[in-house]
Amino acid sequence: MTIAVIVLILIIVGLVYLVFKRNQKFSKLNNEFQQVKDRYKDIINVESEVEIRKQELANLGIKINSLDIEYKAKNEQLNKDYQSKRNVFEGLLKEISIVEESLENISFGLYKPHYNYDTSEEFKKKLEKIRERQSALIKADKAAHCSVQWQVGGSAKEGEKMIKQASKLMLRAFNGECDAAISKVSWNNISNMLARIEKAYEAINKLGSTNQISITKEYLGLKLDELRLEFELEEKLYKEREEQRRIKEQMREEEKALREIEKLQKQAEDDELRYQKALEKAKIDLEKATGGQLNILNSKIKELEESLRLAKEQKQRAISQAQLTKSGHVYIISNIGSFGSDVYKIGMTRRLDPIDRVKELGDASVPFDFDVHAIIYSENAPELENILHKKFDHKRVNLINSKREFFNVSIEDIEKTAKELNLDFHITKIAEAKEYRETQSIRNLKGVKIAQEAQEELQHFPSSLN
Repeated sequence: MTIAVIVLILIIVGLVYLVFKRNQKFSKLNNEFQQVKDRYKDIINVESEVEIRKQELANLGIKINSLDIEYKAKNEQLNKDYQSKRNVFEGLLKEISIVEESLENISFGLYKPHYNYDTSEEFKKKLEKIRERQSALIKADKAAHCSVQWQVGGSAKEGEKMIKQASKLMLRAFNGECDAAISKVSWNNISNMLARIEKAYEAINKLGSTNQISITKEYLGLKLDELRLEFELEEKLYKEREEQRRIKEQMREEEKALREIEKLQKQAEDDELRYQKALEKAKIDLEKATGGQLNILNSKIKELEESLRLAKEQKQRAISQAQLTKSGHVYIISNIGSFGSDVYKIGMTRRLDPIDRVKELGDASVPFDFDVHAIIYSENAPELENILHKKFDHKRVNLINSKREFFNVSIEDIEKTAKELNLDFHITKIAEAKEYRETQSIRNLKGVKIAQEAQEELQHFPSSLN
């Protein structure tokens, strides 16, 4: 064996030994690593899980942001749709309000008159002038206006013809709407009818905007004036009819009072004649009487003379009443059952017996009779009535119709005013209201009975279900 071989063998053995030692060390390190890995296995798994959850959370955040953007976009669109539909709804409500004439659904507004004419004839003349002005605008082609000179087939003349036809159609439609509003106008829809005309004006002009044709503001103003005038004319005619009715009622009242006076005068004249004849006969009989008959006839003559004196006074009173056409009585009456407390009617009558007039007022039109608080005689009853009405004008129950003579005022205020006027009167402050109070008592009694029956029925039910 040569030295080279031995050296090679030694080298190989050394290498094998080194490899063995290395493997031994690696095995030891591997075992130690495995032990460490086993020892910290849970911690490694948690960190891995944390990383996984972090990634999932990041993905979820991205998804949430995406959904939030989508939600905001949809919400914005929904708001736009809602606002659009709300605008449509509000527009429809306005249109419904314009055409709706039911008293239960209408919203009343206080109309302020634009004209202050004294008679209906003045209203009619003004109305005629406005209609003439409308016709003049139409004839002069100034009721509608086109801002563009159109050509049809290259022809300006045909374009002008087209504009006239379109303007005519627009005016016809607008006039139709105005006529409908004017024919329906009344005290409870005047504001809505004015709005209806303006709405029609806007809608028709919107349709004509394609051809740039529009009804003029001046023509609209004339139509609105026509509506107002028609309404105010009807109001004036109503007031004139009411005034005529009041005058006729006053004439009937005066005629009735005059007939009563004539009847009383005739009766007084008949009584005077009858007592005069009876007195003359008694005096003749007295001349022939003797003894005890004298005393009887003297007593009879005295009675007849007194009756004759009273008959003459009654006759003179009737004559004086007929001559004093303004004399009469102012009455102050109430009706608690019909109108409530502190509501009084202050009226006037020329009847010789004013209670007859009060009884007429308490007919079937009211559920209870009127109570009389004062009857005041005056040689100028209309003037006294007017003074009292003016004094309490701000306390009228009906602020529109001054012919309704009811006032929401205390009886003490009426008494105070009457004393300030130095009137000779007696006032009754407490209203008897007999039928009303008896009716209330019956109702209260029925209410007590019903309550008692309900209480008795309640006894059949337990106070608790426990």
